[in-house]
Amino acid sequence: MVRMTSFNDPKTDWWRHAVVYQVYVRSFADSDGDGIGDLPGITSRLPHLAELGVDALWITPFYTSPQHDHGYDVADYRDVDPLFGSLSDADALVARAHELDLRVVVDLVPNHTSDEHEWFQAALAAGPGSPERARYLFRDSPDGPPNNWSSVFGGPAWTQVEDGQWYLHLFDSSQPDLDWRNPEVPAMFEDVLRFWLDRGVDGFRVDVAHGLFKEASLRDQVVEEGKAPVSGQVNTDHSMVSRELKDEPMWDQPEVHEVYRAWHRVLDEAGPDRMAVAEAWTQTPESTVAFIRPDELDQAFNFAWLLADWSAEAFTEVITSTLAAVEPVGASPTWVLSNHDVVRHVTRYGGGERGLARGRAATLTMLALPGSSYLYQGEELGLEQVDVAPEDRQDPSYLRTGEVGRDGCRVPIPWGGTEAPYDFGPGASQPWIPQPADWASLTVEAQAEQEDSTLAFYREALRVRRDFAWTAGETVEMVDAGPDVLAFRRGPLTVVLNCGDAPVELPEGELLLASAPVDGKLPADTAVWLR
Repeated sequence: MVRMTSFNDPKTDWWRHAVVYQVYVRSFADSDGDGIGDLPGITSRLPHLAELGVDALWITPFYTSPQHDHGYDVADYRDVDPLFGSLSDADALVARAHELDLRVVVDLVPNHTSDEHEWFQAALAAGPGSPERARYLFRDSPDGPPNNWSSVFGGPAWTQVEDGQWYLHLFDSSQPDLDWRNPEVPAMFEDVLRFWLDRGVDGFRVDVAHGLFKEASLRDQVVEEGKAPVSGQVNTDHSMVSRELKDEPMWDQPEVHEVYRAWHRVLDEAGPDRMAVAEAWTQTPESTVAFIRPDELDQAFNFAWLLADWSAEAFTEVITSTLAAVEPVGASPTWVLSNHDVVRHVTRYGGGERGLARGRAATLTMLALPGSSYLYQGEELGLEQVDVAPEDRQDPSYLRTGEVGRDGCRVPIPWGGTEAPYDFGPGASQPWIPQPADWASLTVEAQAEQEDSTLAFYREALRVRRDFAWTAGETVEMVDAGPDVLAFRRGPLTVVLNCGDAPVELPEGELLLASAPVDGKLPADTAVWLR
């Protein structure tokens, strides 16, 4: 049995049991017919989120950007890119969301800027040794890159400029890393936090939260003989579950925690209901939960389930290790199955009817746990990963390496109609990534009319979840129900997930909800809530 800390007045901290819906801004809704999603488009579709039953939306970066990494290369943190609208559109979105009792979380990208940010342009103009260059990690190195670090997107993590110096970019060469040891950098970001808090946003998702500081010496990464250096940021063995440790002098340095203590104070000044969630790919559960100690950030994404294989044993390990990790710091856990960086979970679970059945079952199981659930746009429609044609791929990791990147989970979602663009926006042309020809039955409009649709299932699951999310308690008791079955109790709720191939007996109890029809026994790839 895993016991979590009792919380004082938990309803003050809305995020502790919230369901947060991720909006990938380019691919949610287009208001002006240019094929790219925008802020007015999001505002127009907020009633869908309210009807779905989520508590908040997290919006990926919409700031001024040359869009080399679809907004994660920020040129101005205090303005909206004209591609997505204006500051007044952002204000209107926040106001409308609040009218619908939806909180708004915005993405913040503090590890790096765009190479078109005014600071980096000033650094190029000022030259070596200047205060302007001291905001970034420029180094002299006449014999090649200053160290052996690699970029997350492939290739070396250093680019040389005309005067011979090199600058560090752990991501694309258009995303130079900032030097957080320069006091101008934390001061600027605290101002950015206040700017958006003053405009009414409820929280921040902190991109690459573990990456702000690098070891000061910028030494070589120690790697096994015969192996190439790797960044570690997107390795698929990162999770809340312990793994083989690697030498990573570019990630998770102890100085980063002082930044988040300062941010905690900024958030507190804005009010008790403001929050921040870390994207922190760290190597151990202990290093992950360090980001969510009481005086730092409020939550950290837990990628363990997202990376787990389909099995009761793997899912049990995810649940028990996650709850055990967050308990000492009194934080609430987070759960996520898909996001804009990974293959959609219906496809990961096998695709087709079986993948969809497993996806619904995993979702029902996840939603029953204490803590917050993060949903990715389109999963409420059962969308699968799309095989995007090479000529339509735009992910910078694909452009740098030639390996299929993340475009397949970023295809704009279908709202209505019988052919592309499925009411994604006005006009008849395909959006920025073309949609499949067979999505007519998956639109919001089509599924809203079907009692057994995936959309109807999500709406009902979120409706029922509201009845117990705050009252079922923080204690999860795992139940031994056989090698292929995951089962646990949380207060009056019993959850059973059959990961095997044959039906299994159900324990006694009132059936609240099932991920698929249940008649007597629990079918394979199905989950139920019992009371």
